[in-house]
Formats: sequence, C-alpha cells, structure tokens
Amino acid sequence: MLRAVLTLVVLLATSSLSARAQGVPSADLDAYVQRAMNAFAVPGVSLAIVKDGKPLVAKGYGVRKLGDPAPVDAKTLFGIASNTKAFTATALGILVDEGRIRWDAPVIDYVPWFQMSDPYVTREMTVRDLLVHRSGLSLGAGDLLWWPASTYSRREIAMRLRYIPLATSFRSAYAYDNVLYGVAGEVIEAVSGQPWETFVATRILAKVGMTGSNVRHSDAAKGGNVATPHASVDGKVRPIAPFDSDNTNPAGGINSNAEDMAKWLLVQLADGKLADGSALIKPATARELMTIVTPIPIGTGAPELAAIRPNFNGYGLGFNIRDYRGHKLVTHTGGLPGYVSRVAMIPDAQLGVAILTNQESTNAFDAILYRVLDGFLGAPSTDWIAAYQAIEKRQAAATARAAQSAASTRDASSRPSLPLEKYAGKYTDAWYGGMTIGSGSGGLAISFDRTPLLKGTLEHWQHDTFIARWTDRELRADAYVTFSLNPDGSIDTVRMRPVSPDTDFSYDFQDLLFKRVK
Repeated sequence: MLRAVLTLVVLLATSSLSARAQGVPSADLDAYVQRAMNAFAVPGVSLAIVKDGKPLVAKGYGVRKLGDPAPVDAKTLFGIASNTKAFTATALGILVDEGRIRWDAPVIDYVPWFQMSDPYVTREMTVRDLLVHRSGLSLGAGDLLWWPASTYSRREIAMRLRYIPLATSFRSAYAYDNVLYGVAGEVIEAVSGQPWETFVATRILAKVGMTGSNVRHSDAAKGGNVATPHASVDGKVRPIAPFDSDNTNPAGGINSNAEDMAKWLLVQLADGKLADGSALIKPATARELMTIVTPIPIGTGAPELAAIRPNFNGYGLGFNIRDYRGHKLVTHTGGLPGYVSRVAMIPDAQLGVAILTNQESTNAFDAILYRVLDGFLGAPSTDWIAAYQAIEKRQAAATARAAQSAASTRDASSRPSLPLEKYAGKYTDAWYGGMTIGSGSGGLAISFDRTPLLKGTLEHWQHDTFIARWTDRELRADAYVTFSLNPDGSIDTVRMRPVSPDTDFSYDFQDLLFKRVK
C-alpha cells in the first residue's frame, strides 16, 4: 500500500514545497509514521523525502514537547547532531576545490600545533584522515573533553589529543570519533580565516537556501519553533535539557528542519549543484565524499534484519556507505541528548530521506526509513516497526541480565580497604585533567574539574570499587570508580567504566587513568 501511496506522491507533487507538504495524499505513510512514534514513544518527527530532483515530502508529525500542543511542522528545528559531519566534509571540499587545501596533505601543514600521541601519526595524518575514523583512537576516545559540556575550548580539546594513547595502529581499524572533526574545524578556520560556524553558515547554508537552519548547539536552547529534546529517564520518557555547548559544533552543532534538509539532500544527490545551477562543490568532490575510505566490518546483525544485511560497508568523508537491496546507500545518523536522526540517499534512484526526531529511539527512525526506501524500490512489504520492537525487547532483556549478573557477583559484605577520608583528594588524568574526591558527613563525593555536570556521590559497591551516582539523572551514565592501592596502602590510581551497557559511548570513562596529585 505504501508503494502505491509513494507513487501518488510522485505523480501529484505540485510546484511549491509547502503545497507538496500539505497536499500530498499520504494517509498510509502518515499512519505508519504515527504508529512508529507510538511504538517507540517519540513525541515528534520531521520527515523530508526527495526524488528525481524534487522535494516530495517536508512535514512534521506530533508535538514539539510532551504536554504542550504546539505541533511539529516543516520548519521545526531539531538538532541533527553527527549529520553535521557531512557539512564539515563539504566545507573542506569547498577549500579543496579552491586549491587552498589538499585532501592528502598533512594536517600540520595547516595547523602546525596539531599533535597526536604518536609522532609518526602526527606527521602522517592528513586532512582526509580527520574525517574517516581510522586514526588509531578508540571508539569515542576523548569525548569526555566535551560531553557533557565542559569548560574546555575547541582549541584546548584539539591540543589535548597529544595525551590520548592510541588503541590500534594508524589506519588499521575503524573506530568512530568526534574529536578529530573538531580539528577539521580548526583547519577550516586556519585556512579560511573564518570560524567553522561562519564558514558553514555563509558558504553552505546560505547558498543551499537552508535559511531556517543554524550552526550552534546552543541555538537549540533559544526557544521559538524548536523541538524540545526528550529521553527515557528512570523508565519514563520526559523532556530533558538540550546540549548547549558550542565547543564541538563541527562534529554535531547544526539544527535544521524538514524543509531545509530536503534542500540539502537535493544538492548532495545533484553532485553538489545548487538550485540556481551553480556549484557548491565540484561533481568530483561530491562523489569523493560518498566514496569508501575506511572499511567497516560487517557483523551478523539481528535476525530480523537478515534480509538487508549489507555486502559492503565503509566510511567516506562524513558519510557511511553501504548497500541496501542491491543499491548503494549513503547515510549517517546523529545523536545528542534527546535528539536522534537519520539521513539516507540512494544516488542511482535519485532518492533522499531525512528523519529528525526529539527522542532517543534509533529504532523509530530506522523503522520509518526502511519502509520509505522499500516503497520506492518496490521491495517486499516488511513490518519494520514489529522487527525493531523485537530487537528493542531483546536489547532490554540483555541489559537487565547484565545488571542482574553484576548484582549477583557483588560481595555486598565487603568493606573499603581504607577509611573513607583516605580516598578524598585531587586526582588528574593526562588527557582529561582534574577530578576531585571529597569527604564529608554524607560520605564521598566526586566532581570533574572541567565538566560541571559530572558531580555526584560515591556509593560503595564492593571492596575498593564505588559507583558514581551523578546528581543530574538526565545524564544516565553512572560509573564504577575503582581505586588501586600501593603496597604501603596509599592510593595509586583510579579507573572508571560505565555501569550500564546502554551508556552512550561518548562517556568514555574507561579511557581515563587518574593518578593522585601529591
């Protein structure tokens, strides 16, 4: 049925975007999106679909905020998070086209102060390497420098990379990172003389016609026609505070809407050609963005997704590239507190889809995406909502088992090796910086010196391991804190790791090694 509806969308699309968004007879598509929202507790969705050089759908569903009737419409802004990375790659592509940088020139040619922990990597890392997740850093390494919002500047975050040990050899493995996109922003500023925000706003958004979009995380907190972020906190979906720090905008700072994302999809599918016929980037550069540089291993995957298991998978310049039902699929996801999104394009079908949401359910946007793609590709009808509900249920059960396993192996009768006041003091990690353990009548407290939200209490777990219970429960990132002692009973080091397997990977507590400041 959806296939027939999408055919009608193509045939009956009218001349203006607003008319298309309002006049398309898409009752079945609308019902499916609403069903997905209900199934995964998503308050609002913004959907854009383009086909054969024309926008077909740009509309909103649901509400901006639970308990408030204000609807999501085609102009409602959502944080697109890591879907910003393609804009940063495109910005570098503009500079490549102008002959001001080269993809394969060393980063230190443009920012001489840049340094990784390995001198060879520092010397050999290229502009291209900044974008393709093969630096040798582990998954999300260094994200605690900006997530949650820290007092570090963008430049300070980039300069602290020199202290982060590499997990693998250079260019040998895929591991997604955010911090190197911050370095890419520094390259753009060094070469153009403009901050990343100014360059992207004037050289990309303005030229594409994305007049409703903006380039700063902090803009999501300014009010107006903006979707409020939501998340499940203590088992209940509710509004949460938006991420409002701008020190990592090049990795995820753009806020956009259905109308503007439709324009972005059209430019990318047209090999960089703008609506007026001029070029945002050269066709060769546009194709380079969508070419695999770093292969990504293909896992077994969930059985419900066996029919769409890819045959190839990799990362290009700001995009993931794989196949879907025999077609090349260019895609990316984005995730921030309370916002998740998906952008997807099938170039040989001239088809593009963007789905923006204000709740942290990736299952919701994928269930919608695959139903839309299948409709245009003439694929067998699949109930993707039911498939992702089964996956979600299994994941929840696995999380519950992990918690039960941890509780069952805990020695609850054990006691700390030292009096609590002996754990108090100043600690420092080479790349993150300082942490403070305080002692008082209420027990131990913990606070990260450069991250105001990372403060809370230390609850004894067993032996010399405690659990950091963060005061702000919206973080959803409680962590084990384990103290190691020297032979004389003094504290040597402190290690951390997330308590729950569901903790966002950007809380890279496991990469920290705190040492006591004497």
